[in-house]
Amino acid sequence: MQSSPESIIYQGQFGEFTITDHDRREVVVYRTGLAIAALSFALATLLVTTQAPSPGLWQLVTVLFALFTAGLGVSLWFIHIYLRPLHRALQAFWAIGTIASGAIALTYPEPLPLALYHHPLLILGVGFTFAALTGIYFKEAFCFNRLETKLLTPLVPLLLLGHLFGGLPVGVEQGLLIIWAVGFLVFSGRKVVQAIPPDLGDKSVFAELQRQAQARSAAT
Repeated sequence: MQSSPESIIYQGQFGEFTITDHDRREVVVYRTGLAIAALSFALATLLVTTQAPSPGLWQLVTVLFALFTAGLGVSLWFIHIYLRPLHRALQAFWAIGTIASGAIALTYPEPLPLALYHHPLLILGVGFTFAALTGIYFKEAFCFNRLETKLLTPLVPLLLLGHLFGGLPVGVEQGLLIIWAVGFLVFSGRKVVQAIPPDLGDKSVFAELQRQAQARSAAT
């Protein structure tokens, strides 16, 4: 007879802990957000690199970017990161990038993707969204030593900064964009089949950090 997930006791750095159904649901939601973001990004990349430009195309890509942003936001809400300030910083980056994207979409006559392409300085605002995504790649590379995330961590800022400063030919930009989309799909696909507990980390560390924060609050 198999033990239920909640009956398994794990030994953490600061004590024992168990993994609850609530914990598992959080991981599933985190991975679902990543999958939505990756699929939306990959489809948008496929469209802009293979289809002839048209108003309908750019409208569809804009919708896909919105889905990408929403999926990323969900993942950043449910991701487990030991350092709360870092977690909050990534969420703040996402919020800044989302607000900037909305402002550009409302104020520029061009569709959002075209505005970003024709006005590279706009990346200074929307780029915060991709900085948050890069934070996830870095966290996953550090925690799980994944090849695709170790590739994506420098690739994303390279592509964005290259476009911002005009240092990359169009063909190179498209190639890097395709590598990014494929790598993101590989990453999100591997997360689907990964065991749940590693994504939760050592829950005793979270408990200890919370205890320390409460102690500091009580002391003041």
